[in-house]
Amino acid sequence: MTQLIKLYLLAIVLSVSIPAHALEYETLPDIKEGVVSIQLQEPERTVGYTVGDILTRHITLNIKKPYLLIDESLPIIGYERRYKGQLIGIDLSNIKHIKKESDNSVEHDLTLSYQVFTNNVVAKNGALPAEYLRIINTKTKEIVRYRIPSWDFAISPLSIFGAVKVESDMTGYRGPLLLDNSDEKQRLKILLSILGLSLLGLLYMLGKHTWLPKMGGPFAKTYRLIRKSPNTPQGLQDAVSSMHTSLNKTAGFSLFNGNLNQLFEQKPAFKQIESEINQFFGLSRQVFFEPNAKHTVGDTPIQWLAQFCRRCRDCERGLITDKQKVNKA
Repeated sequence: MTQLIKLYLLAIVLSVSIPAHALEYETLPDIKEGVVSIQLQEPERTVGYTVGDILTRHITLNIKKPYLLIDESLPIIGYERRYKGQLIGIDLSNIKHIKKESDNSVEHDLTLSYQVFTNNVVAKNGALPAEYLRIINTKTKEIVRYRIPSWDFAISPLSIFGAVKVESDMTGYRGPLLLDNSDEKQRLKILLSILGLSLLGLLYMLGKHTWLPKMGGPFAKTYRLIRKSPNTPQGLQDAVSSMHTSLNKTAGFSLFNGNLNQLFEQKPAFKQIESEINQFFGLSRQVFFEPNAKHTVGDTPIQWLAQFCRRCRDCERGLITDKQKVNKA
């Protein structure tokens, strides 16, 4: 019975001593400004920590003399921190203390490593606790306190139960949701390259200007002239005459029905439009020599000439080769 009473009294003493230790710092006055300077190096990120992770703070304190740090007030490894009487699940796992003394001050390098021992089904707030240090004035023997501020972060769950709507939990602790878009960027670059080459090809095939190779041939110039020719007898004569000039320049000699084979030997691509060339000579005969002769180019010869000249331009640019099968216009 006596043994039980002793154990009971010991439990009462211990339960009272812990709050008394916690209240000790509250009764001490704060150190006056300018005596202590602090530099903090916090962990790199504020989110994404789970149970078992270690967070390290590097603290540099410079204390001016005659004030000195009481080493016994440094944080204790393994001491369980509480907030409003509840364990916060973050313990100090390691501490490194390096002291450098000079004539006027003492510098303390503290490396505090905390380990997370708590988990939840959703992300929750966490904090590396504020640490209170006792400092003594060696002249007056007055003891004051200095508070190292806390540092807030977020503790992530190991697993999530049930459906989670991310848009309903866009807190600052979650951090940005980054997606890897490198594959999409690569595809976009390839597609833009294909688009650029396609546009360049269309410009080469349909362009009227002469700044690209083989775009300044005789038929390119004649095509621009025919497109502007009026639908009149004189306009038709000028268009046919211009086509004759371009054909002669391309062949290198005066071209007629009887010597087309010489053109085809030099320019095989023109073989593909042989029937259209014969139609052109029929139109030319009707325009210049036989007004009553019939031709097979339709009722709009200017429009047909423009199409025919465009086909000739494609031949001189190499867009129609001797291996291609081209439908008759």
